[in-house]
Amino acid sequence: MIVLVLSAIVSTTNTLRPLMNELPHRNDAERFQQLAQQLLLNEGAPPNWGSLRDVVPESLGLANAASSLPYQLDIDKVSRLNSQNIYSLSYSQLWQSLGVSDVSFRIEIKTLFNLSTTLISTTRRVNETTYQFDAYAEKSGTPVLARLHGYVVVRDYVSSFASSTSSNGHSSISVTIPNSVNGTAILLTFAKAESNPQIVAFNVYTFSHNSSEPLPNRTFTRLNPLNYVLNVTFTYPSEEVLKALVFTYNYNFSLNEKSRSAQTAEYDIPRLLDASPTLLVITGLNASSSFAEWVSYPQLPLEIGADFDQSDNGAKTISFSHIMTINSALYEIVTKWGRSS
Repeated sequence: MIVLVLSAIVSTTNTLRPLMNELPHRNDAERFQQLAQQLLLNEGAPPNWGSLRDVVPESLGLANAASSLPYQLDIDKVSRLNSQNIYSLSYSQLWQSLGVSDVSFRIEIKTLFNLSTTLISTTRRVNETTYQFDAYAEKSGTPVLARLHGYVVVRDYVSSFASSTSSNGHSSISVTIPNSVNGTAILLTFAKAESNPQIVAFNVYTFSHNSSEPLPNRTFTRLNPLNYVLNVTFTYPSEEVLKALVFTYNYNFSLNEKSRSAQTAEYDIPRLLDASPTLLVITGLNASSSFAEWVSYPQLPLEIGADFDQSDNGAKTISFSHIMTINSALYEIVTKWGRSS
């Protein structure tokens, strides 16, 4: 069971602007709280800055301008906080967009519980191989009851599985892959807490199937989702794409190719009505090497901002934790604030 303490967010309006410099320093806690509210509850300017690849916001806000509901973050604004996205903003750009010269900040966004998978055993037969995994769902060491749904992908082969965790947070997952395919395999596992299906987590485990050990993710491609388009940059000119796929807890589809050049390709990402992260997978070949690489949308977990652990001794920092939604799924957003030296 997960016990969630939702942070109280004092009501605010879209007219808030970063004018907190006027507050005296003795009101740091109040000032930082107002800045956190402004960051999370306002869309910034322009309101759709997240989906505009080359736009640096004039004012910083992460709220979804297209939603009439409160506490909704924009999937693209969040993704542009991740340094692995080629359209990401630097901390310097974010700091300038916030517009408060004497304040440093840090943003962390993650799922509300953790999901891990471990390969336990491999059983090879003449025509197929079965892999046994242990999945573990937990929050700060406390087991989480969750329903699991996932997929295994090798080249153009895809199969699905379903399971659930027991009272100790563990679940056994068994996947069988025919020996007629070989190469890098990816196990994609989604979890939804029994207490609330909007509380989600995911895990990606890469392993070899009748092939050499897989190379790290992002060796062959750079996958950059933004504005419901997946931009793919190929590392090597000889790469061949076998499959471009999208996965959520309930759905999986092949992606439609939007454009293609020698070193890049773009695919349309469907807008799926599922309270779930989206995982995007590209499988392909580079000469004799098979690869399978992935990215999440929104691109999480992420951390960006000032390193308060390395700040001057005695510097005052204050943290706020909020629970907010991105595409109907719940995530934890931690913001940390301190005065610049």
